[in-house]
Amino acid sequence: MKSRYGVIWGAVVLALSAMPLNAQTETKLPLRTIRLDAMGTAKAKPDMAQISIGVVSEAESAKAALDQNSEAMAKIVAGLKDSGIAEADIQTVDFAVRPRFEMSKDNKPPVINGYRVVNSVRIAVRDIEKLGQVLERVAALGSNEMGGISFSIKDTAQLLDDARKQAINNARHKAELYATAAGVALGRVLTIDEQTVTPWRPQPYAMQRMDAKAVDVPIQPGEAELQVTISVMWELIDKT
Repeated sequence: MKSRYGVIWGAVVLALSAMPLNAQTETKLPLRTIRLDAMGTAKAKPDMAQISIGVVSEAESAKAALDQNSEAMAKIVAGLKDSGIAEADIQTVDFAVRPRFEMSKDNKPPVINGYRVVNSVRIAVRDIEKLGQVLERVAALGSNEMGGISFSIKDTAQLLDDARKQAINNARHKAELYATAAGVALGRVLTIDEQTVTPWRPQPYAMQRMDAKAVDVPIQPGEAELQVTISVMWELIDKT
């Protein structure tokens, strides 16, 4: 004798067996997507510069060369401060006292015939319009060596944001072009990955050793370009 519960359970099993397969499991089509890389750029004129200047002094004794060099460098630093350059923007980057040798004849060892003192500082010029004046000023004050000039931008945050916006617009433009050609439309944005950010690196402007006379050097800082590369994925949907 079968229980009524056994009869009911058998009926449920038969009913499930009779259901179509697509009613038991919901079949989902794979998500259609498109991923594209795009780059955005932003340009601006550099608004600050760094220059490396120095004093080279030579004398028969190390003390004499050092005294001459220290006096000249102190005069330059004081003049820079009077010109509005902050003390924090003047940094010593090289200092050396080296013997000066004279080659002897008859294969004898070289002999010391004096000393050479080098003292170099790096100066940050935050008002690029005054760069030429600063160069003339340090030359007039006694600087006889210049390592070079590099240009940069004080604040790149807004420029990078502009480049990011342009990158998104460029990616969407390409995605819409491909979607239209394929007969579909763009749906949701699924992912946005920022792959590379390339801030503008300071560009060197080479200078040679100069004499103590004032020089009027025309400076061309050029234009800075910052780049951002992103990767964006969209869902593709049927056109409505």
